[in-house]
Amino acid sequence: MTTETLHDPSKRRLFKTAAVLAAGSALAACSKQSHRQANASSCSTNGHSDTAYSCYGVHQAGIVTPHQPFGILCAFDTTAPDAAALQTMFQILSQRIEFLTQGGELTDPDPKLPPSGSGILGRHIKPDGLTVTVGVGASLFDHRYGLSDKKPKHLTDMPDFPNDKLQADWCDGDFSLQICAFSPETCQNALRDIIKQLSKYAIIRWSIDGFLPKAPAGEAARNLLGFRDGSANPDVSRPEVADQVLWTGIAANALDEPAWTKNGSYQAVRIIRHFVEFWDRTPLEEQEAIFGREKYSGAPLGMKHEHDTPDYGQDPEGKTIPKDSHMRLSNPRDPEFLAKHRLFRRPFDYSRGLSKAGQLDVGLVFVCYQANLSDGFVFVQGKLNLEPLEEYISPFGGGYFFILPGFEKSGYLGQSLFA
Repeated sequence: MTTETLHDPSKRRLFKTAAVLAAGSALAACSKQSHRQANASSCSTNGHSDTAYSCYGVHQAGIVTPHQPFGILCAFDTTAPDAAALQTMFQILSQRIEFLTQGGELTDPDPKLPPSGSGILGRHIKPDGLTVTVGVGASLFDHRYGLSDKKPKHLTDMPDFPNDKLQADWCDGDFSLQICAFSPETCQNALRDIIKQLSKYAIIRWSIDGFLPKAPAGEAARNLLGFRDGSANPDVSRPEVADQVLWTGIAANALDEPAWTKNGSYQAVRIIRHFVEFWDRTPLEEQEAIFGREKYSGAPLGMKHEHDTPDYGQDPEGKTIPKDSHMRLSNPRDPEFLAKHRLFRRPFDYSRGLSKAGQLDVGLVFVCYQANLSDGFVFVQGKLNLEPLEEYISPFGGGYFFILPGFEKSGYLGQSLFA
């Protein structure tokens, strides 16, 4: 029996109740400070946070920035008629990011005209930990703007993997935005502002809201399957680690890219539905074998703590941690993998209510960054194809994007691309 055929009325009432409780938990996270938000004011009835992350620098904000609890991932198609108009679009986008991430007052000089902002944050816009991270898709490098010879080496449209059910309306785009903040309304305000300001140059293609469950200090947040997500993430707060994992033109396996891409990064986005009703009926020991971890502590099977490092050489047959478990396939922890194939995860959970079959439409907005897309996400996903977890998930959207290098106060995003 498939998960789409479960129509028992009592079960549906139970699922709907669970959905309401899950939504309440997500909103409640706004009232508490994440341990990863350094110097951040908590969200409260007294207003939004004054904490601001600078949008300037060699690299864009929103990658090594502490992971905010709310986000929007979206993509746009450009309607700019030529390269000059496209350049203007990126200049306007950079100006809006400057204002939104630093905060300021809205002014409406003529009430007969539309207001300057959405109003959902009031007249005074506080930064609220906002970051807006901009990437470009493979389609931007087609014949329209004369940029085909500048396309990043590994940038393509996202292909279908064996378990995927990709929907065209939820995939790819000329450019992407990752909008993150301490509250969902700050994310929404930023998206609406950008849509309005870029209306002459681009139209939105797809968009999904996400939230990050609160986790104790030093622990990874849980996904909606109840397991910790990103326990083995590289520590990109250390510049020497970030240089080798994230930055094109810096990492040893990412030196053969167009010169303009230096200090950028590849972004892979996957929107993955979780069949949680089916999962919740699966025995605990089977769930743990699928992930290779103890569900509540997050420890590798046979160990005690989340960040314990398994020695697969001592378990060659997979009797303790199955050889086809998610953690073992995605990170075999051998020297070649650690030197070449690491990626940095920055995901969100999502909830879109109920599907047409009356089931919870929830899952993961998987987001990862790496200096070399082929060595990073593409390689790792190849190892995960046909893993046991695929019985409980269904990827349906997302895309590959190249995150533009950062910009300084006198410049704009994409400046090196147009130089």
